[in-house]
Amino acid sequence: MPEKVLLVDDEEDFLDTLAERMRDRDMDVETTTSAEEALKRADEESFDAVVLDLMMPGMDGLEVLKALKKRNPDIQVILLTGYASLDKGIEAMKLGAMDFIEKPADLKILTEKIKEAHAQKMMLVEKKIEEKMKKIIQGKAW
Repeated sequence: MPEKVLLVDDEEDFLDTLAERMRDRDMDVETTTSAEEALKRADEESFDAVVLDLMMPGMDGLEVLKALKKRNPDIQVILLTGYASLDKGIEAMKLGAMDFIEKPADLKILTEKIKEAHAQKMMLVEKKIEEKMKKIIQGKAW
């Protein structure tokens, strides 16, 4: 099953190129140049990873990260930035980002991070299923 990824970046050429390269690596990729559209899509669909630009007009990447985590604490978000700073990186990690990568991103590293996000998501899903099963079993009067 291919990793399902949402790429969010206001630089359309960068977005198209990155999406094409991720698709070449057999990933199911959707894109948007808008933070608001990213939030809408994340509400409507489940993604293994959201790869999010830090610096965007309107809502920046940290604001989008906060909104995504508030709506779905288990969502896996990787922030990309051409303007890396230690402060922003620390803030992103405190807000729950899975990783913080500088542009231009090394595709091999980004691919590995997305695969890690997919694996993390699968572990969280399995854990939730186990908890539900445990509650069902404990709730039954055998």
